[in-house]
Amino acid sequence: MSLIGKLRQKLARTKSGFLGKIAEAVKLRGKVDDELMEEIEEILLKCDTGVEMTQFIMDSLTQRIRVDRITDAGEVQTALGEIMQNLLLKDYEDLGSLFDEIDTKPYVIAFVGVNGVGKTTSIGKIAKALGDAGKRVMIIAGDTFRAAAIEQLAIWAERANATIIRSHQDADPASVVYDGIASALAKGFDVVLIDTAGRQHTRENLMNELTKIDRTIKKLIPEAPHQALLVVDATTGQNAISQAVNFHKAMPLTGLILSKYDGTSKGGIIFNLKHNLDLPVRFIGVGEGIGDLEVFNADAFVQAFFTNNETEEEIQEEE
Repeated sequence: MSLIGKLRQKLARTKSGFLGKIAEAVKLRGKVDDELMEEIEEILLKCDTGVEMTQFIMDSLTQRIRVDRITDAGEVQTALGEIMQNLLLKDYEDLGSLFDEIDTKPYVIAFVGVNGVGKTTSIGKIAKALGDAGKRVMIIAGDTFRAAAIEQLAIWAERANATIIRSHQDADPASVVYDGIASALAKGFDVVLIDTAGRQHTRENLMNELTKIDRTIKKLIPEAPHQALLVVDATTGQNAISQAVNFHKAMPLTGLILSKYDGTSKGGIIFNLKHNLDLPVRFIGVGEGIGDLEVFNADAFVQAFFTNNETEEEIQEEE
């Protein structure tokens, strides 16, 4: 199955909950009036598109209706879809796959986020993808507060044929990270993936620990981490924004992993993150399987999310 086809299948619930509500509103109203516009605005807000982004979309839609003299509600839906597609494509027009940016050894990627967002699982899936691509991968178990996290990473490391650096529970996380990176430098690893303890973004002492890890990494490789990815749960909606703002203060972020996107019936958060934070979504989680963490591809996402029919490219791939 093509990437577009897979995304279309995996995002059925999200697509139905988001676009389905707009389609229903259009069908009920039938004509373009203030009530229809208010209902579309309310749907966008309820689907986690955010206040600023919703206002921007509504202003663009109002202008489009006026310029194109749109009077049919169905045409409003089409125009809205085109506006949202173009926003996403513009935000990501110069961004390729993170894997293509790995241009130094070792390439260090740090992962941060609160507990329960799928951080450890995301690390494991990325390690597997990198290993399959021929990269020599090291995983550093920097979450020393939870023995279960260390064991879970060890299982993923075995699946991915990656080396794991770990210590005992309650060991100093920064020391574990230092030892791991020193080993990666000495042994010529291609990529280092660093797990960190899940922490609430409002806990100052834990966020200070993250800053300490960042300083420790830079002692050995001044330009690292080359990527610092915040894992956010798509079902938490606008809380992802406040998480990103606070984590960014502790360790400068370069991007986001949007996990559990297939599990939300809202979906508007995808249009809000890059616009509000200037942080791109680099990976999107669309299921529990080992292959269900996808490198975010805006073109494929737009095709899957806003269209129902297979493209010629998809048909050719299936043949």
